[in-house]
Amino acid sequence: MTTPAAPPRTSATGTPHTRREGRAKVTGEARYTGDIPFAELAHGWLVTSTVARGRIRSVDTDTVLAMPGVLAVLHPGNALRLTPGAGLMGPDANLQLLQDDRVPHVGWPVALVVAETQEQARAGADALVITYDEESYDTAFRADHPGLRPTAPSPLAMPDVDQGDPDAELAASAVVVDREYTTPEEFHNAMEPHAAMARWENGRLEVVDSNQGSYAVAQVLAALFSLDADTVRVRSEHVGGGFGSKGLRLPHTVLAVMATTILHRPVRVVLTRRQMFSLVGHRPATAQRVRLGADADGRLRVVEHETASPTSTVHEFAEQSTRHSRTLYAADAFRLRTRVVPLDVPTPGFMRAPGWAPGSFAVESAMDELAAEVGVDPIALRLRNEPETGPVSGLPFSSRNLVACLEEGARRFGWADRDPRPGVRRDGRWLLGTGVAASAHSAGVGASTAAITAEADGTYTVRVTAADIGTGARTALGQIAADALEVSPESVRIRIADSDFGLAWLAGGSMGTASWAWAINEAAVALRKKLADLPGDMADLPPEGVTAHADTTELLAAREQRESHGYGAQFAEVAVDPASGEVRVRRMLGIFAVGRVVNPLTARNQFIGGMTWGLSMALHEEGVRDDASGGLANGDLAGYHVAANADVPLIEADWIDEHDTYNPSGIKGLGEIGIVGGAAAVANAVWHATGVRHRHLPISLERVLSGGRR
Repeated sequence: MTTPAAPPRTSATGTPHTRREGRAKVTGEARYTGDIPFAELAHGWLVTSTVARGRIRSVDTDTVLAMPGVLAVLHPGNALRLTPGAGLMGPDANLQLLQDDRVPHVGWPVALVVAETQEQARAGADALVITYDEESYDTAFRADHPGLRPTAPSPLAMPDVDQGDPDAELAASAVVVDREYTTPEEFHNAMEPHAAMARWENGRLEVVDSNQGSYAVAQVLAALFSLDADTVRVRSEHVGGGFGSKGLRLPHTVLAVMATTILHRPVRVVLTRRQMFSLVGHRPATAQRVRLGADADGRLRVVEHETASPTSTVHEFAEQSTRHSRTLYAADAFRLRTRVVPLDVPTPGFMRAPGWAPGSFAVESAMDELAAEVGVDPIALRLRNEPETGPVSGLPFSSRNLVACLEEGARRFGWADRDPRPGVRRDGRWLLGTGVAASAHSAGVGASTAAITAEADGTYTVRVTAADIGTGARTALGQIAADALEVSPESVRIRIADSDFGLAWLAGGSMGTASWAWAINEAAVALRKKLADLPGDMADLPPEGVTAHADTTELLAAREQRESHGYGAQFAEVAVDPASGEVRVRRMLGIFAVGRVVNPLTARNQFIGGMTWGLSMALHEEGVRDDASGGLANGDLAGYHVAANADVPLIEADWIDEHDTYNPSGIKGLGEIGIVGGAAAVANAVWHATGVRHRHLPISLERVLSGGRR
């Protein structure tokens, strides 16, 4: 086939492109799950438990069923039976909703009221009387809790590490830093609440959902409701943020499917903001002990990192905070431990940079303390401990440019002019300080499929079950496809977020774009080969066009093993008022190495968003659990503080050019690395300003005034 001659074209990747759906979002044309109208739509309102542990004794449905518009009250006595063992990454009992009378924590789903309107459903839920047999509960996490135990084996668990002779290396160390650090419970607050609509159409279950991976959700629903996988279709066209919370936890989706199956009409369930604090996962609190043994010049002999976090009695989730200590620095010996404490609390889950974010606070703070003990510059200390291969894995790196990030960041931040002595710089009533921390995040790839159709009008349609959760994935995939097809981005149509398009990795783990791009590139190669073998030109294609498919499963399995991560260096300058305890971040700089950057515009947005979250983690975010009720005392946006515009200073993010061929697309993923190290950089800057070390987050007014105590 011959194609018409085209003018010279520059590469689409690596150049800024505004988001394809941007105009639709700002004009209201783009509709989110909770906004889409459906004929005969009924509305479900979730009822959650008010006790921290116990059994449901009775559910008084008669009064509610007599209320205007109420269609049904689903509860453990009449709910559909679900298949045990379903889950996205192994069995997850959080999905076994309304299956028995057990109440494992405050906020656990105990009923669903379905009515003609959302207002009627809410009124019915408010009127529903449920009585409980309460039991004693334990919601207080501490590192020495008697229930502390090793994590159970799972696909997500990081194994404990005993490498070298940690005890001998500690004994031989000239300097030992042995410190404990804590981080509090932290919560997702995506702008769009979790929502799902379910209905049966022509013998198929159709779900319109807000999620991070429609194919994965379809597979889970099929298993949970004992359906053939090809009878379930899940779509998620527009998603207003996810951060990990819309990947694993599906209470609204499961109950919408249950209700539509019983009532034989479409049902939509939307979670409230308060329900999101207990039902969609959160970052658990951590208690971490870091022990670093080093020679007199700061060369590490041993790294010990022990971390503990609470989990629920429903399903174990362990925050893998030793990820950071496995990756960043060379040492002769390692001892790494991950422990959990089952409590009567909601199950934690993935939250932006799970494990990496809290782990980096502890390890990068400890490295700063070691630098002060040894009397060496914090950047020089990190450069001195640069590994040649994976510190724990021993695998070669796909590429590693942490040194370049640190050196370029230091140059641009003006680090050379820094007086290393703490508490000496002032600006009126403010003490000034600067801090640095290193960043890393895994750069994995998941098996995915993609299809590309060459249309008779000269355009191309790409179909891939990707998810755009606000990151600009549509735009990046359009750029990638355009380059792979050697056409302009304007001639490429991107269709995503439909489980019927087939297997695709979800938008999580900073793996989405890298995974989908590989599949798109393979499909493009296959399509160009097909077209080359056909006579005529594009106008001669059949009405349905010509389609090529790709599946990267076997390609991924055949890859040699390497350690693949993105890296970065974060710098912060703070001002601290010692009289009031106020901490103000004046500027932040992040320099990153994340392989090929597809779209500089959206990439910079992702970096800055992550760095802002690191600032928020350092100074604001803290879930406070009420011992009297077992629930959160601040489970809403009035009490749970996040960084606002007034808290965000000048934040600059940039990257170095990096060529990494471990993934043929050259992409490493960058959605989460921006938060890693941010909190530590701020905390290290506060120490430099005041001479007081803060090992417990957030760095609140009270902690500054109390000298860093918990």
